Amino acid sequence: MKIFYLPDLGEGLAEAEIREWYIKEGDVVKVDQPLVSMETAKAVVDVPSPYAGKITQLHGKANEIVKTGAPLISYETDEVVADKGSVVGKLETSEKKWDDGDVIIGGAKTKSTTIKAMPAARVLAQQLNVDLSQVTATGPQGLITANDVKQFIDKSPASALTGETESLRGVRRVMAQIMAQSHKEVVPVTIVEDVDLTDLPPKSDLTTLILKAIVAGVKAEPALNVWFDGKTLERKMFDEVHIGLAVDSAEGLFVPVIKNAEAKSDQELRQTVDEYKKSVADRSVSPKDLQGATITLSNFGMIAGRYATPIIVPPAVAILGCGRSRDAVIARDGKMVVGKIMPLSLTFDHRAVTGGEATRFLGAVIKNLQQK
Repeated sequence: MKIFYLPDLGEGLAEAEIREWYIKEGDVVKVDQPLVSMETAKAVVDVPSPYAGKITQLHGKANEIVKTGAPLISYETDEVVADKGSVVGKLETSEKKWDDGDVIIGGAKTKSTTIKAMPAARVLAQQLNVDLSQVTATGPQGLITANDVKQFIDKSPASALTGETESLRGVRRVMAQIMAQSHKEVVPVTIVEDVDLTDLPPKSDLTTLILKAIVAGVKAEPALNVWFDGKTLERKMFDEVHIGLAVDSAEGLFVPVIKNAEAKSDQELRQTVDEYKKSVADRSVSPKDLQGATITLSNFGMIAGRYATPIIVPPAVAILGCGRSRDAVIARDGKMVVGKIMPLSLTFDHRAVTGGEATRFLGAVIKNLQQK
């Protein structure tokens, strides 16, 4: 009997979601035969078989989350196969053990001699912030089951509201985790300003111009093109400008990275943007293309909105948001004229970036755009 454990799929993540099984229990498989499609941070990866033999058990169903290093497939095989190194070490499990007297209330563990619940019920109660003392037990020997907790939620006043509940999966799940990490770790400050685009030539490629302006801003103020480690209080400066480009999709937010933007021509930047939009739309974007951003652009104004407070994804320290451009009355040479302005919102991590550095960067971006 051999057990295949979920390997680290190359992104350093602690888990992946089963998207589709290509095999079933009882099938005989060959080495390197695709077994399952797994969805990681923002990519779908086919996992090949490390062994040849008969599948005896699949440890999970479609849409279930599997921890890295946890059992994925059991085999019946006579082969002696060396470990290919696909699983890096053994991961410690986060499973908690409670005795019958432990009660989870609002995320804290306290002692009680009257409330008895199954571990799964306690975990669910912790996640849903349910007071187990209010739940009616139907399990053996008076134990509260996970289903008892669900029944309690269904009978609560909020359950009278219509609508379906769904668990976040795939891209949206990872996005929620990253946003929570940012909220916990980063000290964000947002400054806003308008840029006058009245003199831009007709049919200008605004996205390309903004990317070039970010490069100019970094050249004027390199402090925004860094990675910051909040634990060691160290920052890493970069000569290269790797711009993360926020791309909206029905499945969630993707941020492919335009590597070495400072060395690309206008045509190369436009080609890269178009390729990323296509690969995000058909979910063919490579995991390596979603890593390594030193600064990020969110051009949300292509949809709607003027100003925003964009969220920084650590270890980067800055993100520039561009709102929807509009006609506005502008003062020029003592006269009022109708021109076109675009609102800019710059969020920076105030642990690593000073207000002066942020405003100098934003000023350089505006100057570069207005010289076109």
